[in-house]
Amino acid sequence: MRLFSDGYPVLGQDSVLDISIIGAGVSGLSTGIRLLEAGHDVTIFTESISPDTVSDTAAAWWYPFLAEPLEKTNQWSAETFYELVRLMEEEGVSCITMRKGKEFLEVESPAPGWSKQIPHFRILDSDEIAPGYTFGWEIEAPVIEMHIYMPWLMERFESLGGDLRITKVGSLEELPGDLVVNCCGLGGKELCQDDDLEPVRGQIVYVEQDPGFGRFDQRPESLIYTIPRRDVTVLGGTAQRGDWDETIREEDTEHILDKCESLWPELDRSKIVGVAVGLRPSRKLVRLEIEKLASGKFVIHNYGHGGAGVTLSWGCADEVASIVSSKMT
Repeated sequence: MRLFSDGYPVLGQDSVLDISIIGAGVSGLSTGIRLLEAGHDVTIFTESISPDTVSDTAAAWWYPFLAEPLEKTNQWSAETFYELVRLMEEEGVSCITMRKGKEFLEVESPAPGWSKQIPHFRILDSDEIAPGYTFGWEIEAPVIEMHIYMPWLMERFESLGGDLRITKVGSLEELPGDLVVNCCGLGGKELCQDDDLEPVRGQIVYVEQDPGFGRFDQRPESLIYTIPRRDVTVLGGTAQRGDWDETIREEDTEHILDKCESLWPELDRSKIVGVAVGLRPSRKLVRLEIEKLASGKFVIHNYGHGGAGVTLSWGCADEVASIVSSKMT
């Protein structure tokens, strides 16, 4: 195998790589699909698959939440936005729908960086702002029903020739192939000795009632959201940093309902049909980079997406594919 001066292998323009991916959440599956589409052989190694991944409990409204650096996450988010729209419009993925949502703020704020990259963004009129707030905006964005979308991703991955093995990965070096892509989520705390990675606990409530449009207060300390899907509306939420508890807490359910009623007074508690908990894999910065291990094996890390795993999924998958194309072939 010939090497560049910086140590990256040169395998030839049409080379097929044997790639191992860690993790079968939304990031691992999306990345696997992109690498299969590029012509590589891909095997996912994972301890859990849908419906038992963190991704399955995602709310999941397109919104860059708890994810930095902003310059990169805004771009990855925009790329994912348009891929989700493409899947909906061109491939008929019916579990993706477009819904409008209004975000309310306590003080007037500049529009977020991603606002210029999506088709529908407008500042709210004063009579549209919820009590207790002074400013806000409206967006139209994809809502994804994860209990359908995750199996769809799995089917797409396997239909393209991807292999999946259910096993616990003890080290990055033990995996076979020319390259490892690490989409391990919170598993990176142990697998990569990454002390910067921590859980942000999220509890949600499902209700069979449509609010018409989503209502949001996206500040982590006062997090409120009502996300309308075709089947249910997802109510949230919590953003409890460093909390590993995956059990449902009645006090959190009550707090979520109280908060959501402040933005949606018509909420009918008799229509609650479920509660769920998930742990967001949060990091100061999303880790998307290539690393050469002491053994000489190359790893592309793609984890630490915080509360924006779905929102960043295709953009990050494309970034991984680009790294593979530019560095490894």
